[in-house]
Amino acid sequence: MKIFYLPDLGEGLAEAEIREWYVKEGDTVVVDQPLVSMETAKAVVDVPSPYAGKIIKLHGTANQIIKTGAAFITYETDDAPQSEKDKGSVVGKLETSEKKWDDGNVIIGGKQSTGTSIKAMPAARVLAKHLNVDLQSVPPTGPQGLITPDDVKNFADNKTDSSPSKLVKGEALHGVRRVMAQAMMQSHREIVPVTIVDDADITDLPVKADLTVLILKAIVAGVKAEPAMNAWFDGKTLERQLFSEVNVGLAVDTPEGLFVPVIKHTENRDDRSLRESVDQYKTAVSTRSISPSDLQGATITLSNFGTIAGRYATPIVIPPAVAILGCGRGREVAVSRKGQMTLGRILPLSLTFDHRAATGGEATRFLGAVIKFLQEAR
Repeated sequence: MKIFYLPDLGEGLAEAEIREWYVKEGDTVVVDQPLVSMETAKAVVDVPSPYAGKIIKLHGTANQIIKTGAAFITYETDDAPQSEKDKGSVVGKLETSEKKWDDGNVIIGGKQSTGTSIKAMPAARVLAKHLNVDLQSVPPTGPQGLITPDDVKNFADNKTDSSPSKLVKGEALHGVRRVMAQAMMQSHREIVPVTIVDDADITDLPVKADLTVLILKAIVAGVKAEPAMNAWFDGKTLERQLFSEVNVGLAVDTPEGLFVPVIKHTENRDDRSLRESVDQYKTAVSTRSISPSDLQGATITLSNFGTIAGRYATPIVIPPAVAILGCGRGREVAVSRKGQMTLGRILPLSLTFDHRAATGGEATRFLGAVIKFLQEAR
């Protein structure tokens, strides 16, 4: 007997959730055969078999949370154990969400197994289950007839259903939403939040200006004026760590929950580099192909919620960070200029900071520098 213990599926992840087993007890498997689809806070991944043999026991069911290092699968096999370098962890062999599937059977070397011709990314399969979408009805747009998450989303948005809606009760949170809930509870327990709001007059900005890029650069200007906002704080030791690099976490909303990819060294980027990073991260998040390392290391966070709706907010600071800047929806208002009333545009800003680690003066100086940059940008 051999026991396969759940490895770390990312970088220091404590747990993962079973989305779908591809095998059952009694099945005989080979090395590297996909066993199960797992969802973490960062991605949907497929776990390959480290052994060849017969599966005696599956230690978990669909939607169950499995801790890293816990017993996962029990095998009956006479094979010698694989080396720690090759099989001790599946991290180096995890398939990305680009992997193709044929109705649950993997397509290897361009040859598909028997069954129907449905091919979909693992993330698309998970989303289809969540939205109750039949993959057989979804038109594929990916390469070689591959169904992507966007295909599922578009089909669900366009699907008409004449049956009355049903109230779903007791729905448990899974994957990203579950981790988000845990992070919010941690913030509520540990942070002493204060939110200040103000407006930036962006009347002089060109209408087609890339506002997201400008806000990222404005954060850098704010950090230069007041470094206290670009920091981590340890509430147990009461130690603060200031950073010279500005790593901005960019909150991205998805149907599966909130992702926060991190734009590293924002202070060294030009406009084009910043825009490329924003676009790449949005695409990677939508397909659940983003690297775990790209979701770590934020020293300050930006929530551009105004792209959807809302003027002001009380954004949530996630430890160990100290601050988060929220940008609301810009609007036209009457503004006074040189004693004359004229029509202008303002951008509402909301800054939440941890009052244990920073003072009100530090926070307002930071916000003032952000506003000054936006109002003087051309």
